[in-house]
Amino acid sequence: MSHSSTGGPAEGDTFDAGAGSILRQPKAVWATAGASVVAFMGIGLVDPILPSIAKGLEATPSQVSLLFTSYFLITAIAMLVTGFVSSRIGGKKTLLVGLALVVIFAALAGTSGSVGELVGFRAGWGLGNALFVSTALAVIVGAAAGGSAAAILLYESALGLGMACGPLVGALLGNSSWRYPFFGTAALMAIGFLCITVFLKEQPKPAKKTSILDPIKALGHGGLASAAISAFFYNYTFFTVLAFTPFVLNMTPYKSGAVFFAWGLLLALFSVIVAPRMQARFGSLKVLGGSLVLLALDVLVLGYGNHTTAIVCTILSGAFIGVNNTVYTELALGVSNAPRPVASAGYNFVRWFAAAAAPFFAPKIEEWSNIHIPFVVAAITAVLGAVVVWVRRSALTHEAEELEPKHATEDGVSVYAN
Repeated sequence: MSHSSTGGPAEGDTFDAGAGSILRQPKAVWATAGASVVAFMGIGLVDPILPSIAKGLEATPSQVSLLFTSYFLITAIAMLVTGFVSSRIGGKKTLLVGLALVVIFAALAGTSGSVGELVGFRAGWGLGNALFVSTALAVIVGAAAGGSAAAILLYESALGLGMACGPLVGALLGNSSWRYPFFGTAALMAIGFLCITVFLKEQPKPAKKTSILDPIKALGHGGLASAAISAFFYNYTFFTVLAFTPFVLNMTPYKSGAVFFAWGLLLALFSVIVAPRMQARFGSLKVLGGSLVLLALDVLVLGYGNHTTAIVCTILSGAFIGVNNTVYTELALGVSNAPRPVASAGYNFVRWFAAAAAPFFAPKIEEWSNIHIPFVVAAITAVLGAVVVWVRRSALTHEAEELEPKHATEDGVSVYAN
């Protein structure tokens, strides 16, 4: 791993070097990162327009929340297929297949006549996004100048920018009609398709083909399993904020978009700039554990505060989510002895199930109890994520340090030739 995973400070801020080289990248990397921004925009795109969709399709909040559930459920399952596909047809073709699916299903989503149709089209969208996002990370890690440090920062930058812009684009286009954001995403992904086609050269296929079961086998590794389980609990909290809070705030698309735009900016800032420096000073596991506990307190206040407090806490949660995203990504890529694309697929297979569960259960829990309890549950899951990190700190620390020379060697050899 690029810097220490132990409880203590790292020897020097190696991520500063990565941050320095993040802007000096080949066109292929920028094309992939740009398309990744749009891919991540698709996650938060529907946030500001969830109430509008519910009104337009005469659906309940729990029905509309299935837009997230279907999307991430298919995304989780598809993680088992991404390596299988990319190892047979190559990275570039996998990216293009994923982008094509997103273009098709995002456009179809805009034509939906019922919430059932919209949920189904979002599921197809999730399949395309899974193929693209998982392969994009491998392409960026393999082709980026500056090794894995710069690659991870670049990937997290794309994630943060996409998360920030998604709600804003959703609000601007969705103020006229909830259908327009879906058409807009399809158009942007079509541009991404053209950029990948032009700038990314044909990728050589890996020497060894990946089987569908390889990501599951990779989870037999104690360190990777620990990171995935902790991330599962964290993602439940993350997507309670993302998918359930818009109904609690109950604002116009413009106002809701502004809130989640500010949330996304904090997410990007803390994931790319703040997290690496905190890790270098305090160590990855201390930073992750502390951030998870602070996130738990934040969502608890969000659930019990007044409307203004809820807005402030929603925006503030972006800071903790940004820190967590960076540390978890690094853990998933560095803690396992499996090839990084396989380890990433196994890790994402587990954590995306929580992203599917939270949007479904949060409205149900509110129906069964009151509006506060979904946030109590989200606070508990964040704490559970921190507990897993603390209990399994040995597996997350020593195994990662032992594997550091192996991953350093991987960073010196492109996963995909540029």
